[in-house]
Amino acid sequence: LSEYMFPDRQFKDHGINNTIIFFGSARIRSEKEFHHEYESLKAHLEDCSEDQKPTIEQKIRILEKQSELTEYYLEARDLAKMLTEWSLQFPKPKRFIICTGGGPGIMEAGNRGAYEAEGESIGLNISLPFEQMPNPYITPDLNFEFHYFFLRKYWFAFMAKALVIFPGGFGTLDELMEILTLVQTKKIHKKMPILIYGEKFWKKVINFDYLVETGMISAEDLDTITYVNSPKEAFEVLTRAFQEQFRL
Repeated sequence: LSEYMFPDRQFKDHGINNTIIFFGSARIRSEKEFHHEYESLKAHLEDCSEDQKPTIEQKIRILEKQSELTEYYLEARDLAKMLTEWSLQFPKPKRFIICTGGGPGIMEAGNRGAYEAEGESIGLNISLPFEQMPNPYITPDLNFEFHYFFLRKYWFAFMAKALVIFPGGFGTLDELMEILTLVQTKKIHKKMPILIYGEKFWKKVINFDYLVETGMISAEDLDTITYVNSPKEAFEVLTRAFQEQFRL
């Protein structure tokens, strides 16, 4: 009950009615963090014992594969900053507030962009066996930690006016599919743009066209998603949709 009532009170006190959700991996690092970890592993490889080398080499290979994803951190940060700067022109109840899962990676990038634009942002963190610490860019009064996934997901969906889905793993896929299911089944009635950021990544991960071909989903279901590949493109899609829907 407290995980419903406390966020509800905080959002009302801050005049927050509209959010833009940023979903994405906690493992996508900034370029600076990536190079720091990469150089650390390289140095460790030179000093480690022979039996440790295969493990370190595997970590390096995985990290090298992730190097192409570091751009998404910067782009999520840029998009959050652009949206926050745009939103600050409106009176508070009409503003669109960036909301993330509160952790590192893409989540940090979203909160960081809003912070750099001098706007508020929300972090809906979750207590996990492997500790996910909240990032330092969340507005302090809007930094929440949940025990229950279902209440965290409720707060993601309840005030969301749009979603931007950056590359991620199981958690991001879970969040994306749940929202798509709620929209498909009309449990979410509001018009809500769903932007899938990074067409190259996502078309390797999910073949939506094959789901249509096999009749697992309808062709109309794909109308709920839009692929975007740059902060500028995402910004234009979202602001145009908001202006039409909310008569801004």
